[in-house]
Amino acid sequence: MSEHLVNNGHISLVQQRKRAKELFQHLKSGVEPEKLALLHRLNPTSHITLASAQWLIARDLGFASWPKLKAHVDAITFARRHPNFVADDETKTQHWRCGNDIEHSLRLAGFNGAFHTFTDPLSMGPVDDIPFSLYRKTRCTFIQQAFQLDASDVTRRFDEEYALWQRLPDAEHAVLWCEADPYDQLFLIRTLAALDRLPQKLELIAVAAIPGVKRFIGLGQLSPDVLAWLWTQRQAVPDDAFTLARLAWSAWCSPSPEALFTLAQREHPILPYLSRALRRLLQELPGINDGLSLTERLSLQYIAQSGPTRLRNVFRELITHRDPLPYMGDMMFYSTVRPLMIGVTPLLRVKTAADEEAMQTVELTPARPRRTSRQRLLA
Repeated sequence: MSEHLVNNGHISLVQQRKRAKELFQHLKSGVEPEKLALLHRLNPTSHITLASAQWLIARDLGFASWPKLKAHVDAITFARRHPNFVADDETKTQHWRCGNDIEHSLRLAGFNGAFHTFTDPLSMGPVDDIPFSLYRKTRCTFIQQAFQLDASDVTRRFDEEYALWQRLPDAEHAVLWCEADPYDQLFLIRTLAALDRLPQKLELIAVAAIPGVKRFIGLGQLSPDVLAWLWTQRQAVPDDAFTLARLAWSAWCSPSPEALFTLAQREHPILPYLSRALRRLLQELPGINDGLSLTERLSLQYIAQSGPTRLRNVFRELITHRDPLPYMGDMMFYSTVRPLMIGVTPLLRVKTAADEEAMQTVELTPARPRRTSRQRLLA
C-alpha cells in the first residue's frame, strides 16, 4: 500500500493534486528518474505533463487513471453527505441527454438506469423535413465536413444513436434531461414531434437556472447532489406539448424563418423555455447591417478588444460572459467561426498556427463585414 493512502481509506483529492504538481516539477527537472523511467516504460509515447504526473499518482494509489481516482473520491464524498439518499430510478429507466456530461455524476448519486446520448447538432446545418434516409445522408455529410471528422465514425455514431432514439416509444420509463438553450430545446421538440406513440411513462427535467449558481450554463456543471435534487423535480410531459413540438419542429425545418419568428414572439407555458431558445436561434441568422451571426459578431468584438488571442479563449469568453444563451460546444463554435478566416476578404486570420485548432492565435484583418441581402438572410 502506498504511504500516501492512510489505513482508513480516506483519500484527499486536494492532497493528491498537490502531490501531482510537485511530481510534475520533479519530472521536468529530473529529480525523480525512477518515476520518469516508469512513465516512459508504461507509456513510451507520453510527454511530461501534469496529466502524466496525475496518472502516475493515481497508479501509485491503485487506480488505472486519474479520472477513476477522482470518481472514487467523489462517490465517497456524495455517500457521506447523503447517507439516506436512494435514487429511485430502475435499470429499465432511460435517461436521455444531449451528450454524456451528467452520466458520471448521476451514477455517483446512485442512478443505475440506461444513459442515452443524442448528439446530432440540430442547431447547425441543413435540417429538413424529408424522409429519414435522405435526412441521414444530409446530416452525416454536414457533421463530417463541419467538424472535420472521419465519415465512417460519423455514420456509425449517427446510426447507433438514432436506432436507440427511434425505439423510445418502447420504453417503460424515459426521462428527458434538458436545459433552456437551443441545443436542448431543439432535441426536445424533435423528440416530442417524432413520437407516434408514447412510452409507458415519459417525464421531463427542464431547467433554466439553479439557485446559487450565478451563471448557469448547463447541467454538466452541476454536482451530483444538485442533479439528485433535480430528479425530484421531474414532471410528466403535458399532452399539449406534443402539438406544440410538431408545430415548432415544422417551423425549424421550413426554408423561411417567418413561422419560427411568429412562434418565438409569444411564450408557451407548456414548454416554457422554447420561445427564448427560438429567439436565440434567430440571432444566428445573418444580421441585416453586417451579415454576421451573433456568435460571429461577439467573437469579433472580443478579439478587437483583447488583441490577438487563442480561439480557445474566444470560446471561453463567449460561454462564460458574452453569449446571452450559450449552447455551442467547442467544436460547434470552431466550425461557426472558421468561415471568418477564409474567402477573398476574411475577417480573421491565424497569427500563430498550432496543431490543435483551439490553440491557434487569431487576429482581426483590416476587412470589414458587409451588409447581407434578404436572399442570403432567408437562404
